[in-house]
Amino acid sequence: MSDLARFLPLSHRSPDAVAAAPADRRVQIAAVLTLAAAVLDAQPDDRRRRFIDEAGLTGDDGRASLTDLADAVVRGRRRSGRDLTAVARAYLRLPGERPPLPFDVAGTVALAASTNAPFARRAAIAGHTVRATDAGWTFGRGPEISASADDIVAFLTGVSDVPPRRSRVS
Repeated sequence: MSDLARFLPLSHRSPDAVAAAPADRRVQIAAVLTLAAAVLDAQPDDRRRRFIDEAGLTGDDGRASLTDLADAVVRGRRRSGRDLTAVARAYLRLPGERPPLPFDVAGTVALAASTNAPFARRAAIAGHTVRATDAGWTFGRGPEISASADDIVAFLTGVSDVPPRRSRVS
């Protein structure tokens, strides 16, 4: 067991440090909502409402802006990685041009989704090091496969069917 424990990220920390590990994703969710606001606040209410529903954000009366909703999320109850994944998935489904997800959000969602994705998606990345070409993060072991951070998250969350690929050697 001691050999395995050295690969666990919190295994060498005290129990107090493990308990203090940040599991609250409110700030990251608010960052994605702020990005979505730039795309959706000028759109019809039904499109914004659809995004809020897909993101799993309840309690909005449908009239507040996404920026106001982001402020409410920061002040509200704790949010989990599952909540962050739902918001990121809804954001990646937005039509048209949109700014990329923040790199820390994309990394958090990709890592969580790599363990919770359907079997076929997990199998596509199993035995590989997954590298975000634009974000500076990697996870896994084995031959490297890569894509942009948003493309990796889109694949692992089911928004896209295009998996990360091995880099072509010239």
